[in-house]
Amino acid sequence: MSAPANPDPRKAEAEGLEREIRDEIAEAERPDRPIRATLRRMRSWVAGHPFLERFYRIGVAIFGGVLAVGGLILVPLPGPGWLVVFLGLAVLGTEFHWARRIAAWLKRQLDRFWTWWRQYRAQRAARRA
Repeated sequence: MSAPANPDPRKAEAEGLEREIRDEIAEAERPDRPIRATLRRMRSWVAGHPFLERFYRIGVAIFGGVLAVGGLILVPLPGPGWLVVFLGLAVLGTEFHWARRIAAWLKRQLDRFWTWWRQYRAQRAARRA
């Protein structure tokens, strides 16, 4: 027996959009992208200058920290709060391994939450029907 057709075109569209976004994120995170090679070359040049490297790390810490904290302040407001938090963690993650771990953990938790939320809404809709 075949699966029933999806009666709600908005749901199918949302699932397609979600799949497309996941694919684009995976594509952007590929390590062989040209911009990543350029950034690695620039970072290795900075690493060759210890005095400059210290200021570079301090600058990354300040900039990434401001973005992450600013994003957390924006989370309850309408707008791109979580996006700014992830951007701040991405900036911090360029220099600090703990920030990469936090960003990966946060992505997993957010994915788990959205999976739970979709199931909850589907169960709620089924109870109403």
